[in-house]
Amino acid sequence: MTTKTRSEKLDLRLTPAAKQKLYRAAAHRSVSDFVLESALAQADETLADRQHFGLDAEQWTAFMAALDAPPRRHERMERLLNELSIFDESASS
Repeated sequence: MTTKTRSEKLDLRLTPAAKQKLYRAAAHRSVSDFVLESALAQADETLADRQHFGLDAEQWTAFMAALDAPPRRHERMERLLNELSIFDESASS
């Protein structure tokens, strides 16, 4: 647990049975510390797949090739981006 000053508060509602379970699980520390530590561990686990992903050697090679490849031409997108917009001054004249 970090020693940084806690300045934010998070409230939650729970059943008496859930509260008792947390008190029993916290054992020899505060329930707040137990809940915070448990919630942060779960958050780290939940966020891990959004921050890091693993690739084997073949997948890595394909990934790098895709990044290094020149962009594909999209004629419809080019046409759309070259058209005058209703927001262009010259389009309203």
